Amino acid sequence: MEGFVYRRFAAVAKKEFLHVIRDWRSLVLAIAIPIFLISLFGWALNMDLTDVPTAVWDQSRTPESRELLSLFEGSPYFSVDHHVDSFRQLRSLVDKGSAMVALTISSDFADRVRAGKDTEIQAVVDGSDANNANLALGYVTAVGHIYNARLAVAATRSRGLGDPKALVTLEPRAWYNPDLKSKNVVIPGIIALVMVVLAAMLTSVTVAREWETGTMERLISTPIRVPELVLGKVVPYFVVGMTDVAISVFMSRFIFHVPIRGSLGLLFAASAVFLAGALFLGLFLSIALKTQVLANQIALFSGYLPTLFLSGFVFGIHNMPQAIQALTYVVPARYFIAMLRGIYLKGVGLEVLWADALLLALYAALMIFLAHRKMKLMLD
Repeated sequence: MEGFVYRRFAAVAKKEFLHVIRDWRSLVLAIAIPIFLISLFGWALNMDLTDVPTAVWDQSRTPESRELLSLFEGSPYFSVDHHVDSFRQLRSLVDKGSAMVALTISSDFADRVRAGKDTEIQAVVDGSDANNANLALGYVTAVGHIYNARLAVAATRSRGLGDPKALVTLEPRAWYNPDLKSKNVVIPGIIALVMVVLAAMLTSVTVAREWETGTMERLISTPIRVPELVLGKVVPYFVVGMTDVAISVFMSRFIFHVPIRGSLGLLFAASAVFLAGALFLGLFLSIALKTQVLANQIALFSGYLPTLFLSGFVFGIHNMPQAIQALTYVVPARYFIAMLRGIYLKGVGLEVLWADALLLALYAALMIFLAHRKMKLMLD
């Protein structure tokens, strides 16, 4: 039995390269997709909460209440735009959406603070957006802790109990993403999204196009073998895909300033493995369905939606129901995004990411095997 012949493989690859070049609309789209997606998600999908519209009803109007409010006004997380004189005005601002946080300081606030008594302020948060409401509540609580620490220092000094620096304080630190910028988490995941979209758009129509245009019969009549045809069909799109990975990495580093603390070589190697699996999945669907439109739609549905919702790209997997968490284990993008974040943010290598890398390699090998087995050089 004749083995793999490089010349026949090169001929198929050249044919696909020429098709890519001649179909300039698809080529421009393939280059534009990563630029569009990274720009869209990088600027629009911002999970950081800043300048929260805040309204205040200060019934105390004392130096103590003004000191507390100065913490809100000086914080980048709050924008104190409204000072009102009644609870009705406060509620109206929240109802209209003009304020997300409404603070009420009681008239006896200063007296209770001076007397060292427990003192409360009311913080009403618009909970119609649950995620932002939780963040806003966390920020309000943090400001409260800062104010309490100031009171504790002042009390220590006034009572002559020693150096206020000796007070026990909690100083939390966030490793890997110290500024807690959401773009540092979101943008690496976009690389996976870009690749599954490209794979669906490119390889899912290759063999189906041959059947629809009638050129598959000519290929079958030649001495070409399945490995030569399958590999020749994928290689040109692999080159396009890796070019898009390079564009994505360049934009993430130099436009959005996302740090790359790990190995750039490992980043591209992991991307190559994931891209190969995605491309051969698209090729498998193209072989099985033999219809360009249907193959493209199924490829988008099976690749884009699981990557967006079940990979941990946007929604934390640990927050999902147990049944959905189990389903995420069959989503290859879950492992690829874990590798991307490990390389980008943590700077770790295969000594930590080996399990994710192994599962990605198994996924790519399975897709190559399925595409090879499904490809039959014969007429039905």
